[in-house]
Amino acid sequence: MVDMHRKNLKYAGKKVSESKIVLIMIHGRGADANDILSVAEHLHHTDYALIAPEATNNTWYPYSFMAPVNQNEPWLSSALNLLGEIESEVVSQGISPEKIFFLGFSQGACLMLEYITRNAKKYGGAIAFTGGLIGEVLNTENYKGSFDGMQIFMGSSDPDPHIPVWRVQETVNILNAKGAEVKVKIYPGMGHTISRDELNEADKILSGE
Repeated sequence: MVDMHRKNLKYAGKKVSESKIVLIMIHGRGADANDILSVAEHLHHTDYALIAPEATNNTWYPYSFMAPVNQNEPWLSSALNLLGEIESEVVSQGISPEKIFFLGFSQGACLMLEYITRNAKKYGGAIAFTGGLIGEVLNTENYKGSFDGMQIFMGSSDPDPHIPVWRVQETVNILNAKGAEVKVKIYPGMGHTISRDELNEADKILSGE
């Protein structure tokens, strides 16, 4: 398959070889790697190696995350493959999955959730700022493995212009069924943004609380 996303990675924080803990950060539609890396400035954990891939033309896939999956191909599969390549490279440097954390916002949160649920294992943890699993109808046959008690935080607004609350809850149900320990917070009227309270919850995930 043609790679629709150039392997454009941005790095911050410590080197992987020095930190031994990695946070993979995935930006939203219309943003870039530097945007999502800037979120780390509001987190209290500075001992992580930060890796942020950047989507071609600043979008991981062209249509809504709730469109039929085939409408978002081959971009979606390309983006999922890119995350798999990043994970494989990190593991090849001696980092176990238990030391790999994921964070995403909006389209990036949707992509991240889809990736980890298709490849479920006990990662360090995951933080989804306004996201849900991808597809008009969720195909649970795509979701393999077990999270084995891994912690996941999901925060979203009610209402949100892109992510309906019912899809957030549908996602939570699947994550729980895959063995995750999910904490979800729905913020009335928050809007399509990241709140300070969500950042506090992210800190808890990153510190293993």
